[in-house]
Amino acid sequence: MSLPIEDLKNARRKMDNKGATLIWLAYTAFLFIDPVFNPSMRLWLGTLAVFAVFLVVYYLYAISCDRKLRYWMVAITFLLGAITLPWNSGGITFFIYAASFLPFIRDDAYLIIGFIALESATMLAETYILHNRGWHVSPISGWMGSFLTLIVGGSNFFFAKQGKSNAKLRMAQEEIEALAAVAERERIARDLHDVLGHTLSLIVLKSELAGRLVASNPQRATEEIAEVERTARTALAEVREAIGGYRARGLAAEIEAARKTLNTAGVTLHVEAADSAEGKLTATEESVLALALREAVTNIVRHAHANTCKLRFVTANGQRRFIIEDDGQHTEVREGNGLRGMRERVESLGGHLLLTRDTGTRLELQLPK
Repeated sequence: MSLPIEDLKNARRKMDNKGATLIWLAYTAFLFIDPVFNPSMRLWLGTLAVFAVFLVVYYLYAISCDRKLRYWMVAITFLLGAITLPWNSGGITFFIYAASFLPFIRDDAYLIIGFIALESATMLAETYILHNRGWHVSPISGWMGSFLTLIVGGSNFFFAKQGKSNAKLRMAQEEIEALAAVAERERIARDLHDVLGHTLSLIVLKSELAGRLVASNPQRATEEIAEVERTARTALAEVREAIGGYRARGLAAEIEAARKTLNTAGVTLHVEAADSAEGKLTATEESVLALALREAVTNIVRHAHANTCKLRFVTANGQRRFIIEDDGQHTEVREGNGLRGMRERVESLGGHLLLTRDTGTRLELQLPK
């Protein structure tokens, strides 16, 4: 399972646009230093014109998720700097903006270093050439612009990398939470299937028995109906426990419940070495075996038409084996939800589930010792 692509784009867009918020427009104030201290109509008009163009570029960069368009915005900002620097030393601001934009588009360190080097070379070349030709441009502006471009570009590269890593981490955490929710829903579905499947089968059996006894033995029929009521109440409690996260009521109690269910269906249960095995099981293992027994008994009652059922615990060759056998005739050959849930539980403990149907059905759960 994964997050929708649109959510991924939105998360990246929110992170990317941190590189273009209104507060950073404050640095455009450097553009107006020359017009303020050396005022002239020509300088003011030129400064306002490039400032207006930059505002459009900045806005498009901030709202766009199109990488190609954002590359063009960086290139235009770079050109604004190259055009403005000869007549306004504040033009170095555009070089700094271009260097600050790029890390939020690409995280290629070589590309960013190369771009900063290009900007620095452009600023140094322009200031030296113009200074030597008698323009009022100081080479110090080129060196200062190169230094600030390096600092701002390098810092933004670090912040962009950190922001992208945080965004990926948040998306991973959201995906983990979503997967955990799905796993929990599957767990509850398996447990409810095991709990209700077994109990409802018992209720059906006792209801049928009571129906047959109403005419011939009303007292026994009344007793069976009372047992149906008790079983239904027990099922309600078990459902609540399953929803609350409790897996089973214990293996010993489950064996007794299995004996009662099988007796009602006319099947005799034989148990071997249950007491010795139960003490060696962890709570989780006992829960898994109890639910496996419940599912197996439900299947025997529904499908097997068996006379006897054997339950054995065997410890040998570094394995503990929990074996359930019956002498019935199963017609169902596909793996249903119950068997699939049983297999998943056993495999989660590092064990294996084996199912054979030769003479009757043999279900073997193998757990590591």
